[in-house]
Amino acid sequence: MINSKNHRKQMGLVNLTSTQMEQLHLAALNILEQVGVKVCEPEALELLRAAGARISGDLVKIPNWMVQHALQTAPCTIAIYDRGGSRAMILEKEKIYFGTGSDTPYIIDIDTGRRRKAVKQDTINATIITDALENIDFVMSMARASDVPGTRTDRHHFEAMTLNSTKPIIFDAHNRQGLLDIIEMAALAAGGRERLTEKPYIIHYTQPSSPLVHTGDALQKLLTAAGERIPVVYAAAVMCGATGPVTTAGAIAQANAEVLSGLVIHQLKARGAPFIYGGGTPSLNMITSVCSYGDPQSLLGWISLVQMANYYNLPNFTLAGCSDAHTFDQQAALEAGLSLLITGLAGGNLIHDLGYIGAGLTCSLEYLVLCNEGAGMVRYITGGVDINHDTLALDVIEQVGPGGHFLTEQHTLDHFRSQMHFTRLLNRNTYDNWRAAGSKGLDRSTNEMVKEILQWHEVPPLAPETEKAIKELALGPEG
Repeated sequence: MINSKNHRKQMGLVNLTSTQMEQLHLAALNILEQVGVKVCEPEALELLRAAGARISGDLVKIPNWMVQHALQTAPCTIAIYDRGGSRAMILEKEKIYFGTGSDTPYIIDIDTGRRRKAVKQDTINATIITDALENIDFVMSMARASDVPGTRTDRHHFEAMTLNSTKPIIFDAHNRQGLLDIIEMAALAAGGRERLTEKPYIIHYTQPSSPLVHTGDALQKLLTAAGERIPVVYAAAVMCGATGPVTTAGAIAQANAEVLSGLVIHQLKARGAPFIYGGGTPSLNMITSVCSYGDPQSLLGWISLVQMANYYNLPNFTLAGCSDAHTFDQQAALEAGLSLLITGLAGGNLIHDLGYIGAGLTCSLEYLVLCNEGAGMVRYITGGVDINHDTLALDVIEQVGPGGHFLTEQHTLDHFRSQMHFTRLLNRNTYDNWRAAGSKGLDRSTNEMVKEILQWHEVPPLAPETEKAIKELALGPEG
C-alpha cells in the first residue's frame, strides 16, 4: 500500500528560479545542437539519422525540435509495483521515495566493525534489512559480491534482491545480455513477461559517460529497456572539474544535455516508453582527488537536476543519505541528515544511496538503519500540517480551558498516534532512564537492530520451482 506521506503537499525547496531553469534548458539545447554527443551504437545512430539529426561518423548534433518532441512523448508519471503486483510507488511530482545504492566493493562488518571486501551474502543481508525497514521503499544491491564470477555479478545481485525482498528493485546490468537475463528472472518472479510489463517491479539503471559520450553498452541497455517497456533511469554523473566544468552551472548544463540526448534516443526507439531523468554533478576535491558524495557543491547539483526534471515534468532519480566519512560517525550522520532533508524538500522521486559511506566505496548496514530513521523524519516533515475542524480542536481547547491539561482527553487518545512521530532508535528518554537501559549510543543501537532484523525478519518466498529457475539463470551455463 502506498504511504500517503510520500506526498509533499505544499512544502518544497526551490533553489532555481524559472528564468534560471530556462537558461539551463537553452544551454543544454545549445550543447546538443552546436557541440553534439558521441553515439557509439549503430541502431541508435540510425534512429537519429532517420529522425533528422546531423551525423558525422559517431558525432551527432541534435536539433532543438527533436528534444522537444521527445519531451512531449515521454510519460510524466510512472507506476511501479512490488513483486506481488501491488502498486508500491507512483513516480511523479511531489512524491518522494527512499532506497539504497548499488555495488560498493566494501562493507563494514557488523561483527568486527572493520571494512572488508563485500560478498554475495552481504547483498542478501542488505536486501533483507531493506525489506524490513518501513521508510525504505526500493532496493538496490548495496554490496558488490566479490565471491562470484565478475562477469555475472549483475545476475547474482538481482537473484539476491528478488528472492529476499518484495519491494521494487532498481538494478544495473553489465551489458545487453545481462539485462535480458535479469528481465527473464524478473518475469519468472512476476508471473510472466506480460504481467511484468503491465505491472513492473523493476527499474533498470544505466548512464552516459561524461563528457557527452553514449557508449555502446549503455545505449544497448537503454534501447533494450525501451523496447521491452521496462522503466529505465538514465543518469548523468558529471564530475565538477574533471569530466565537466568546475562551475556548478556548467556541469548542470552538460549533465542536462547528456540526459536529454539519451531521452531522444530512448523515445525514438519506443514512443511513450517509461524514462526516468537522473543525474548529479559531484565535485572532484582538488586537494584529495576524491569524488565527493557529501560536499555541498555535489548536493547542490543533485537537487538542481531534480528541479530540471520537474521543469520537464519527468520522474527523477537522485541521491541522499550518503557520506564521505569512512566510518559511521558524526560526519556521516551530519551529511545524511542534511542531504535527506534537502533532497526530500526538493522533491526527489527516487532518492538512492542511503547507507553509503567512504565516498560511495563502502556500505554500512548500521548507517542504513539510521538513514531509515532520517527518511521517516523527512517524510513526516514534508507531509505538512493537516488543518481541519478535528485537528484544530477548538471544542477540546474550550472544554479544557485555561489551566487544564489534555492528557486524559479522548481527543488525545484518538490522535496521538497519527500526529506524533515515533522512533525505534533515537533517544527520547530522560538521562536516568537512558543510563538504566544501558547508555546505548547510536552505534550500538543500530548494530543491535541490524542483527535483530537478520535473525527474525521473514520475506514471503517464491514458489520453489520459480526460485530454482531464477538461481539457475544467475549461475548461467557455466554454473
